[in-house]
Amino acid sequence: MTLTGDEQQVVAVVAGFVDERVRPRVREFEEDDVYPAELIDEMKELGFFGLLAPAEHGGVDVSTACFARVTEELARGWMSLAGAIGGHSVITYLIKTFGTSGQREEYLPRMADGSIRATMALTEPGGGSDLQAMRTHAVRDGDGWAITGAKTWISNAAHSGLIGLLCVTDRDAEPAHRGMSVLLVEPGDGLTISKKLPKLGYRGIEACELVFEGRRVGADAVLGDVPHQGWAQMMRGLELGRVQVAARAVGVGQAALDDAVRYAQERESFGKPIWRHQSVGNLLADMATSMRAARLLTLDAAERLDDGERADMEAGMAKLFASETAMKVALDALRVHGGYGYSKEYDVERYFRDAPLMIVGEGTNEIQRSVIAAQLIARHRI
Repeated sequence: MTLTGDEQQVVAVVAGFVDERVRPRVREFEEDDVYPAELIDEMKELGFFGLLAPAEHGGVDVSTACFARVTEELARGWMSLAGAIGGHSVITYLIKTFGTSGQREEYLPRMADGSIRATMALTEPGGGSDLQAMRTHAVRDGDGWAITGAKTWISNAAHSGLIGLLCVTDRDAEPAHRGMSVLLVEPGDGLTISKKLPKLGYRGIEACELVFEGRRVGADAVLGDVPHQGWAQMMRGLELGRVQVAARAVGVGQAALDDAVRYAQERESFGKPIWRHQSVGNLLADMATSMRAARLLTLDAAERLDDGERADMEAGMAKLFASETAMKVALDALRVHGGYGYSKEYDVERYFRDAPLMIVGEGTNEIQRSVIAAQLIARHRI
């Protein structure tokens, strides 16, 4: 898909930010797992948190394809920064698409300028990807709702002013997903946010557990003002989310490929650059080919969303292929670097730690395969 001139300029601004401000400073934050407040503030000023917000609410309102390319560039610099806009952008999309006029006016302007950041809360301690087994629930409480339950591995939780919470609002519904709603919840009494959970990669940006103990919200907290529509709403949002995760994987894979190509030209053995050895040259060729395929799958899914078409199969394919590719390319980049790839002196060890998140995040790849198979049969039923 061809981006507009304005969108190409947006991507160029992000690429410049990454090369000038992010890549030289990643280790300041990453090694000690320090929250990158300075970089986040710059991202706010540059409008990165308003990419999907409508222009009338102060947003940039780019296409999904442009959003994917922006995500890729951020992840090329540091995957954690791409994660900082991930859940926020999904909730922006949900409010823009399904929210009432009041919800759009209340939240979108502040989300666009980053003065309020959002996250989505789906995963539970005992459920993982099995959202049908969800236990977090909200019951009627006067003219509002009281929420009880727990969510875990919630990115950006400590710095978010708005949580898009998927929970059960009708525990008698059959099947279970027909009784779920998305509630727009702000931090307050009855909600405890844990300290950040320790992680292998994806450092700097926190992931926390949320515990709801009778957290009360008003009736107007229901996304779209109609209860029990949350499953369909969130599944639509996850199509965007999976495109974003695929784009993160493309960014990490591209960074690993770039470093491998550079090192293969600088490093010599047996009197010639190592890329001239067939084993290394073939490795680079396969890495580059796989990365191109991953990028094209991601942009294909983004284009379907921009065309208003259902994209759960395409987004699942993109997320599945791109994440597995990023993991393999990160490992192969480490192979190209040899012993130095195992050293923190080189960035390839970070790519190798960051890549697994895209395999298990936003629905594990095992779940993606189930989604793809189900949609494949549904679209080609005999």
